[in-house]
Amino acid sequence: MNEVAIQSDGVATPDFKKIKKKQQLIRFLKGILFLMPSIILFAVFLFYPLIRTIYLSFFLTDASGSTTVFVGLDNFINMFSSPVFRKSMQSTFLFVIFTVPGTVLIGLFLAILANEKLKGIGFFRTIYSSTMGISVAAGSVFWLFLFNPTMGWLNEILNFFGIEAIGWLTDPSWALLSVSITTIWMNLGFIFLILLGGLQSIDSYLYESAEIDGASYFYKLRRITIPMLSPTLFFVITVSLINAFQTFGQIDMLTSGGPQNETNLIVYSIYQEAFMNYQYGTASAQAVVLFVIILVLTFIQFKLGEKKVHYQ
Repeated sequence: MNEVAIQSDGVATPDFKKIKKKQQLIRFLKGILFLMPSIILFAVFLFYPLIRTIYLSFFLTDASGSTTVFVGLDNFINMFSSPVFRKSMQSTFLFVIFTVPGTVLIGLFLAILANEKLKGIGFFRTIYSSTMGISVAAGSVFWLFLFNPTMGWLNEILNFFGIEAIGWLTDPSWALLSVSITTIWMNLGFIFLILLGGLQSIDSYLYESAEIDGASYFYKLRRITIPMLSPTLFFVITVSLINAFQTFGQIDMLTSGGPQNETNLIVYSIYQEAFMNYQYGTASAQAVVLFVIILVLTFIQFKLGEKKVHYQ
């Protein structure tokens, strides 16, 4: 490449435009080189499975997952006409409504308590965040004993007060709520830690200025804490919403989708169709619907919720 320009007097000078373009190309190639490991991982574990899932959703498959007959949109039509899938959609949205606000509100309450400068507060911070180190399987077994209809502590407490025992995981009226309580407890540690970090990043001079003006505790909470914590709240709400739609472990351990499909959330329905009924086409169609639901709700949250976020 000729990187010099000839002036009218015959003197050769560098062509700075060409040099700049060459430097930009080199920087771009270096950036791609550094990103290549991540691009490969995303392509193998994210992009290819997504494209493959969309492809399979238009086919019937055999037990090995190989496509057999192209059916177009029939998988989607049959899915939405199925009362089992409609029940699964209803249960999923109810589960999200139960778990997301409950986890965020309880986590915020505990974070505000743990943010106080009191002697021994570190012990309570450790207790509040302890569920973060417990696996889904271990936590589910723990709550499985609590919900036991004969030996469970919850029914023992009810019996002590003369209240009839409840079939927490066997009664259709209580099963989804019971799984929701378990999920809130499991996710509380992570939400608590994130919110506590957000609270501790708020500048103390804001509170000091408010105290000089005679502001009350709840005024400071409403006018300083919540607005300054809004970016963190936006993050935990978004993450909690996505995680709620993807819940699987505790459903499998506690209820296996029962009783009467009350806890048969979409992810568990996908698991049943793919790995128990070997209907990979139908399972892929459900996965596509779940992806679209999460995508749309996340987009709406960013469009509406981010307007209320204060970064300064």
